[in-house]
Amino acid sequence: MYRYDDIDRAIVRDRVSEFRRQVERRVSGAITEDEFKPLRLMNGLYLQLHAYMLRVAVPYGTLNPDQLRVLASIARDYDKGYAHVSTRQNFQFNWPKLADTPDILERLAEAEMHAIQTSGNCIRNTTTDHFAGAAQGEVEDPRITCEVIRQWSTFHPEFTFLPRKFKIAVSATEHDRAAIQVHDIGLQLVKNDAGEPGYKVLVGGGQGRTPMIGEWLHDFLPQAELLSYLEAILRVYNVYGRRDNMYKARIKILVSEMGLDDFRAAVEREFEHFRAMGPGGSIDLPEEERARIAGYFAPPALPERAGASEAFDNALASDKDFARWVRHNLHPHKEEGYVSATVSLKPTGAPPGDITDTQLEVLADIAERFGYSDVRTTHEQNMVLPHLALDDLYAVYQELDDAGLATANAGLLSDIIACPGLDYCNLANTRSIPVANRIQERFEDIDAQSEIGELKIKISGCINACGHHHVGHIGILGVDKKGEEFYQLTLGGSADERASIGEVVGRGLSTDEVVDAVERVISRYLDLRQSADERFIDAYRRLGAEPFKEALYAEAA
Repeated sequence: MYRYDDIDRAIVRDRVSEFRRQVERRVSGAITEDEFKPLRLMNGLYLQLHAYMLRVAVPYGTLNPDQLRVLASIARDYDKGYAHVSTRQNFQFNWPKLADTPDILERLAEAEMHAIQTSGNCIRNTTTDHFAGAAQGEVEDPRITCEVIRQWSTFHPEFTFLPRKFKIAVSATEHDRAAIQVHDIGLQLVKNDAGEPGYKVLVGGGQGRTPMIGEWLHDFLPQAELLSYLEAILRVYNVYGRRDNMYKARIKILVSEMGLDDFRAAVEREFEHFRAMGPGGSIDLPEEERARIAGYFAPPALPERAGASEAFDNALASDKDFARWVRHNLHPHKEEGYVSATVSLKPTGAPPGDITDTQLEVLADIAERFGYSDVRTTHEQNMVLPHLALDDLYAVYQELDDAGLATANAGLLSDIIACPGLDYCNLANTRSIPVANRIQERFEDIDAQSEIGELKIKISGCINACGHHHVGHIGILGVDKKGEEFYQLTLGGSADERASIGEVVGRGLSTDEVVDAVERVISRYLDLRQSADERFIDAYRRLGAEPFKEALYAEAA
C-alpha cells in the first residue's frame, strides 16, 4: 500500500492544526453553526439527526493492521465501541463529540489517515475492486491508478468547489466489482492491440434522484494521458455544471442535457490545450514517478503453495459451518494455493456494515499473522482479507468465528447493503436498518439462502440512494407518505459490467407489508427459474417484470 511522504504528512498535520482552531472557535461560540458548516465538511464532519458523524478516508479501501488498531482505539475512546463501513469504502464514526474531533484527527494522522475530501463538493475517495492486486485476470493493480488520482485531486485548487460532489471508480478485470457505470467517471483498465495498458473512460453515471448508467466517452485512453483527460472532463463540468439547482448539478445531468457528442467535443477541446503544451507543460506524471507509485503496490512475497492440504480437506469434511463459509466467502486468487476471503459485516440482527473495536483488533491480528498485513473495505459494507494461504484458512476461520466475523453469507440475500436511514440521518424518510434486519430474520437459514443463490438486496432510506437501491437485484426505497414510512420496491438493478437501473414495480408498501412482499417475489423466482444455477437477476431479465409484479402485490396466502 502507499505510504505517506513528507508532503502528505505536512498536509495532514497542517489541516489538523487548522481544524483544531476552528473547533475551538465553534465551541466557544465565536462562530455560528452556519459559519462552521463549510469548515467541518472539509474535514469529513457531518451533523446528523442525533450527533456529529466523522467520515474517515480509506483510499481505495486499503488498510494495514496498525490503521485498524487506531480505528479500534477511536471507536473505544471517542464513540460507542464500533465503527461503520460505508459504500464508498470509508469508515464512519456516528457519535463523536465535537470537541474531541481534532484529537481523533490527530490520532488518525499518526497512522497515515485523515478525513479530507470525504464530504463537500469535491472529488471524493476513488474506489476500486476490493480484490485488487489479488484478483485473477487483472490488467494491473487498479490501486496504482487510484493513488495517482488521489495525489492529483487532493486540494486541487480548480476543483475545490465543484457544482456537486464527484465520484470516480476504477476496475481492472472484465467482471466489474467497482460499480464503475454508476459513477461520475468510471475507468476500465484495458490493453490495446499492441498490449499497452490504457483506459476505457465512462462518464455521467450516478444514482440519487435521477439514476443513470454512464456513457462511454473514450474507447482507449493511453495511460500516460490519464490526468490531462480527467482534468479536461472536470474543467468542462466545473464551467458548465449547473449551480442554480443542486438536484441538477451532477455531471450526469450535464452530459444528458449537452448530449454525449457535444460533451465529448468540449472535453476534447480542453484536452488539446494540454497536448499543445508538450512534455514540458503537461500535467501528466512522468513515467518514473508513476513507476515509483506502482512500486508501493508490489504484491506480497507469497511462498509457493501446491494447493489445499490434507488438513484443509479434513476440516472441510468435519466442520459443516467452515465448509459453508468456504463455499460463500472465498474468492479465487491469482496465485495457486491462496484465496481472498470476504469478512461479512452482516450478521442477522446487527446494522449492516458495523464492526466493533474488538473485532477490528482481531482482524488486525489475523491480517498480521496470516494475511500479509493487508485488509480491504468493500463498497458492499464488508471487509476482505485478500491474501490467505489455503493451509491457514481453517485457523483464520476459527478466529473470525470466535469474534463473530464468520457469517457465511457473502453475496446471499442477507448480505444486505443498507444506509443508516432515519435511525441516524436527518435526510432520511424511513428506517433502513430494521427492514434489513427483518429480512435477515425471515431468511435466517443459511442453507435456504444458499438454495436461493446470489441475490443482492439494497435499501435506502431516501431518494439520495446511499444504500444503492437503484442497482439492487431487489431495491427498497423509503418514502414518506403523510408522515408515515412506506417502501417502494425496484427489481432488476445491477452494478456489475451489465449495469442496470432497477424498475419501479407498483405502489408503496407499509412497514408491515414490505418483508412479506420481498418473500413473495423470491418465492416466484424459485418457482420460475430454469435451474438452480439461474440467478435472480438472470431470471428477471429473461422473464421481465410482470410475473414478479403479480407476486409482489398478491394477497398473502
